[in-house]
Amino acid sequence: MDRMADSAHIVEEIVKLKEERNAILLAHNYQPAEIQDIADLTGDSLELSRAAATMQGGVIVFCGVDFMAETAAILSPQKTVLLPAEDACCPMAQMITADELRLAKERHPDAAVVCYVNTTADVKAESDICCTSSNAVKVVNSVGQDTIIFVPDRNLGQYAQRFTKKTILPWEGFCIVHDRITPAQVKEARAIHPDAVVLVHPECRPDVIDLADYVASTSGIIRHVCTSEKKEFIIGTEVGILHRIAKQCPDKTCYSLLSDAICRNMKKTSLEKVRNSLATLQPRITVPEEVAGRARRAIERMLSLP
Repeated sequence: MDRMADSAHIVEEIVKLKEERNAILLAHNYQPAEIQDIADLTGDSLELSRAAATMQGGVIVFCGVDFMAETAAILSPQKTVLLPAEDACCPMAQMITADELRLAKERHPDAAVVCYVNTTADVKAESDICCTSSNAVKVVNSVGQDTIIFVPDRNLGQYAQRFTKKTILPWEGFCIVHDRITPAQVKEARAIHPDAVVLVHPECRPDVIDLADYVASTSGIIRHVCTSEKKEFIIGTEVGILHRIAKQCPDKTCYSLLSDAICRNMKKTSLEKVRNSLATLQPRITVPEEVAGRARRAIERMLSLP
């Protein structure tokens, strides 16, 4: 059996197992194309967080990285949450621990903690409210305190600082994919594609954001491309987004700002792993309730914002 026929056979097995397990399959925009194609929903962190809390199904198969599956388990403790690629971690989430955050809170007792969803459940449990790249500014401006400890992404924290009078104290974490993008690469891409609109993710460095035409989360970038009258775009985020854009907006031409902007952990999911996960209901992600309860409050505060 050739690879294409083998993949088609695995997809058939996945469809059958999903029905048997009453399962839903969620995939992040950075997932491999073949995973996006079989997902019930493909989206950014905020969309997937809402879906995990509201979509029907006794089993959630989360095609993403560990903190995403943890978030789903926190919001839906009665459901079985599976992470097919068990070793798919987020390096940025590992750049802060709960102990380190507690020390920061002791140093700044009057500050609120705004926690990017790209964090472990333990860190969320020490936070006042979570945010995603699509709502970070709204979240920052929603809290009552004038000083905010923003963890763990310094670039997203600095981006939010542009739109608030509050004082943001950013943690020194970063996304290893977005932080690599440089102003020189933006200028080079513009020179090659002078008619293209430059869209970048707010996890990029401030000097890259300064050169962009538009800044948004992955789903925000997709919406902008699909609704714009322009036809050419330079996309400054992980390359997995290009597959979804091509499906939703086939009349638009998109170029990757950095061709090797690849999150290796997001690419660890495979059709075989999804099938095996559904067949065995493993690897299962659970969060102890003493942690989940406090983390849930921070996530739900974010989800309750209009």
